[in-house]
Amino acid sequence: MDTKDLTKVINLFMLSLLIAANLHIVTSFICDPNVLECETTLIIENYLTMIHERFSAVFASKGKLFRYNVKNTTSAKPIPVNEVITADGWEKPRIVTVINRTLPAPDIIVYEGQTVIVHVINKMHSDSVTMHWHGLHQRNTPYMDGVPFITQCPIFPGQKFTYKFQAYPQGTFWYHSHSGSQRSNGLAGAFIIRKRERDPIEEHIMNVMEWNHDHDSLAQTLHYEHKVVVDRSPQPSSMSHDGMIFGNMIFHSALINGRGRYYDDRSIMHHNDAPLEIFNVRKGFTYRFRVIASGANFPFRISIDGHFLTVIESDGYSFEPMVVESLIINPGERYDFLLEAIRPIGNYWIRAKTLEEKRHIEAEAILRYNGAEHIEPTTERGHCSEFDPCRVLNCPFSSFGFIKGIECIPFDHLRSDREDDEAPPFVPGQFQEHFLNFAFTGRNPSVNGNVFRLPSVSALTQPEEVENRCHGGCRVGTSCKCTHSLLIDNRNTVQLVLTNLGMGAGWFHPIHLHGHSFHVIKMGYGIFDEKYGFLLEQNKDIDCSGGKKLSNDYSLCYNATWRDQSWLNGNIPGQELKRAPRKDTLIVPDGGYAVIRFRADNPGLWLMHCHIELHSMQGMAILLNESFPFIPRPPKNFDYCNNFDASDVYLH
Repeated sequence: MDTKDLTKVINLFMLSLLIAANLHIVTSFICDPNVLECETTLIIENYLTMIHERFSAVFASKGKLFRYNVKNTTSAKPIPVNEVITADGWEKPRIVTVINRTLPAPDIIVYEGQTVIVHVINKMHSDSVTMHWHGLHQRNTPYMDGVPFITQCPIFPGQKFTYKFQAYPQGTFWYHSHSGSQRSNGLAGAFIIRKRERDPIEEHIMNVMEWNHDHDSLAQTLHYEHKVVVDRSPQPSSMSHDGMIFGNMIFHSALINGRGRYYDDRSIMHHNDAPLEIFNVRKGFTYRFRVIASGANFPFRISIDGHFLTVIESDGYSFEPMVVESLIINPGERYDFLLEAIRPIGNYWIRAKTLEEKRHIEAEAILRYNGAEHIEPTTERGHCSEFDPCRVLNCPFSSFGFIKGIECIPFDHLRSDREDDEAPPFVPGQFQEHFLNFAFTGRNPSVNGNVFRLPSVSALTQPEEVENRCHGGCRVGTSCKCTHSLLIDNRNTVQLVLTNLGMGAGWFHPIHLHGHSFHVIKMGYGIFDEKYGFLLEQNKDIDCSGGKKLSNDYSLCYNATWRDQSWLNGNIPGQELKRAPRKDTLIVPDGGYAVIRFRADNPGLWLMHCHIELHSMQGMAILLNESFPFIPRPPKNFDYCNNFDASDVYLH
């Protein structure tokens, strides 16, 4: 056999392997409820929006897609929308980081108790990655939590890593990259753990995120800091009416299930006619909507024209149903609601709108009744008045101020629907209470003044090799950049008082705890102007000076405590223990606090961090070291940092 023939054989062999590998690509994975193990593959790579594999560039017109050289869209055959990553339909292709060439990443749907096996193949050429299974406790498998340099080494380009864990608890969860700013660039998808039910309610998944044409969140902020103009009209920090800062980042639009529209003049009068997500329903039926906030920065207010939402669950835990006009969802959170399709047959707008004061980014989707015309809705949002107020669940402030007719329902006003799930009690000698202030030290996002820095090894398995530990408190006015950790004693009741107070407060912080869910037993807000809604004064329950009872306005709140010391040891007035709602991601209100409680019964090394992507990357995080001696060991012959297989990744 000569060299040319040998080359042909090798090329054919490599092509066959590539084809075989691509057979594993899935756009949605639903496991058989009757099997014990569920196995799927996720292929991570960089790709382009508004590009079709065969037809090259495309453009949007009247909710459809056409090849770039089409002149008459009336007679031309449209390109299937499902074959293109459209995002907001901006015609200039944008580089995205995606899984199996879909945005958002494929839904993974399994059943409670099943063993889940996910092969993650990194086909990116220069970036490493890990995959975090957001909301899953990873009991007995802490090394599968997916945080680089905390529970594993990153998956390098050309490598494959296999995650294996048990599907628990049931509920709406999601998975996303925990490396850099890849999440805001597309690396996120739904992970649903269903109950086994005889007649389950039909359901829809709604993934909401903001979108930028040019860069991910990190690049946007660097451009802003160095005064590089990347938008036609540079804009100031995005703010809520209460004075809370959402961030410096410029976002052009928002997406529901990877689809949205770019409004050129931001007046919502002219858009680009890009395709939108359509949720089909049958009149007379009830549907479960699972809403996931996978974005990097903004809270969204979710509503559906002409319909009320019966909210039943958050972050996998149910509560007494609450009928609302809309709900507010923060990055990292999930909410499930029931929708009764009892309106006249037609099309209705689904809206996801940011809480910004002057700039309003809004994502839209369509609720379409079977039998309705395939046209866009003409519906309007319901009117809220003082005589007929609209209930809004999960406000990050106590009221909307100047917007009349809105009744804010804070999360801690909800009540669990279970009587056998009380918050763990105070037990003398087995109770830990810690105050953690999530705020800024100068320009650095921090926790109690400590700016978190990742170790250079897998801290879970090599704790003795972790350098740059935090040694003592930071001096007032400075920040310590170190691997900040908090020792949690196994089997203790742990109460964390999460604050957003002091000189570094004023920003927006949804806090996520890995490895646990927690009971929300109390939230405290600042004092707000009744007419306009802006924050007048920070909450006074907390003393940022550590018992000296000085004004919080002149403190960085490194050493907080209760102003009334009788509140220590679990004696907080107004706390709810018997029916406290549970979740794993919670907004800490500007100028206020949230008290959460859980039992330390899941040995591991768990990250707690702000889910604003940039805040987390820049150091607003802390490790909860939950009893190293009790960490369960991995499977036999499992190597935390070398359990990779690159043989079937790069074949071309």
